[in-house]
Amino acid sequence: MRLYVNIDHVATVRQARRTDEPDPVRAAVVVELGGAHGITVHLREDRRHIQDRDVHLLMQTVRTGVNLELAATSQILDLACELGPFQSTLVPEKRQEITTEGGLDMEALENRKDLAAALLRLKDAGIRTSLFIDPHESALRYSAELGADAVELHTGEYANARGEAKGQELARLADAARLGRDLGLAVHAGHGLTYENVIPVAAIPEIEELNIGHSIVSRSVFVGLERAVREMGDLLRAAPAMVKEPGIWVPPLGF
Repeated sequence: MRLYVNIDHVATVRQARRTDEPDPVRAAVVVELGGAHGITVHLREDRRHIQDRDVHLLMQTVRTGVNLELAATSQILDLACELGPFQSTLVPEKRQEITTEGGLDMEALENRKDLAAALLRLKDAGIRTSLFIDPHESALRYSAELGADAVELHTGEYANARGEAKGQELARLADAARLGRDLGLAVHAGHGLTYENVIPVAAIPEIEELNIGHSIVSRSVFVGLERAVREMGDLLRAAPAMVKEPGIWVPPLGF
């Protein structure tokens, strides 16, 4: 299981004062020291947190790999193809949202045409591609048809669910992960994952990568960023042995 750490929220703190600290580029160094397998950043059209400068410097300094999240718009695609991150994940984007609210709309033909064109541009630039989707069968099949290398399953519904609904959402993620693997897609997951809810998702054998940001950055306020990354990595490595069958498990840790 690979852990990619999203450092957008470090940039959010910086942008709150429009100053030069905390620097997400420096944060990426500490995240790698903590054992992360890669760095994720979302370069939004409105540049609300991560800036062009950040992405340029990350491409020069990150030693693991950069997963650049972006909308399928020409300006951002131009920059991605110029910089050549290890992976680009196409995500939906709305100006008014606080964070990404769900997966890409794969049902609309026009959207699929736009995604197909974006995927082709990225692939021609030698960039590994991923689509951020809801755990629906149709979205997975469309992703395979479009030629994506990977999908990232939106785990927000699971993270927000309570009681029996949480188990149902977990089962939906597990079914989607199996189907994705059967379709030849690499399966990633992320959104809303925390130290308290991550283990059941990390135990799904078909999921090979998790993208986690807010929870790690939040914990780092209390224990430091390197330790926060190491603690999350420890949970991911322990998950398969802790969950023998799909279910809800709350780690007995003092988070």
